[in-house]
Amino acid sequence: MMSTATFKPTLDLMFAQELISPEVSRLMPPELMIRPLASTDYKRGHLSVLSVLSVVNDLGEEAWVDQFHAMRALPRTYYSIVIVDKASDHIVGVGTIFIERKFLRGLGSVGHIEDIAVDKSQQGKKLGLRIIQALTHISENSGCYKTILNCSDANIPFYEKCGFSKKENEMVNTAITVSMIMKTHSLIRPSTLLSAHTYQGFEYDLALYYSDSAYLLYFHWLAQY
Repeated sequence: MMSTATFKPTLDLMFAQELISPEVSRLMPPELMIRPLASTDYKRGHLSVLSVLSVVNDLGEEAWVDQFHAMRALPRTYYSIVIVDKASDHIVGVGTIFIERKFLRGLGSVGHIEDIAVDKSQQGKKLGLRIIQALTHISENSGCYKTILNCSDANIPFYEKCGFSKKENEMVNTAITVSMIMKTHSLIRPSTLLSAHTYQGFEYDLALYYSDSAYLLYFHWLAQY
């Protein structure tokens, strides 16, 4: 007799599921699961959840997958995790830790937690706490002598509840980046000036450009958020 069970293809994960804390998995709400980022998670709304945290420039699925493979190609360095709603197969929480190898402390390592975000519809369920716990578990089991992160003053109480303490200060030198997208060799000319800005004494424009073939070229800058 032929089985009627639904076939679920194996996910192509960034790292082994076994590295996720079993205790954190047990504490997840029954309708949600926590796992490593998969190569098909662009379709599950990975960038949409990240947009809760800051501006996301979506360069398309192919570029996203290339970035996934580039990160996975560095062994024992990048660990991105997601929380997925089982019913919709949609991502509702994300976070990453990367391992910095050092010459200090007997060639020790430091875990850097980055890009913690939870979908607004799922906030209030301690998902941010579970992501932090899962990433800290990975850091500690990777032999890191400390795990660090950056946050706003408003989020300090939350991270203190997660076991972190405030120490020292962060200094930032924010880069202004010109990004161009061209799909034609036709003459490019300015179309519409969207806005003019001044940043640390430097003036720059944010403008929309177009070509004879109606392909778009845009300039933008990456700001700190």
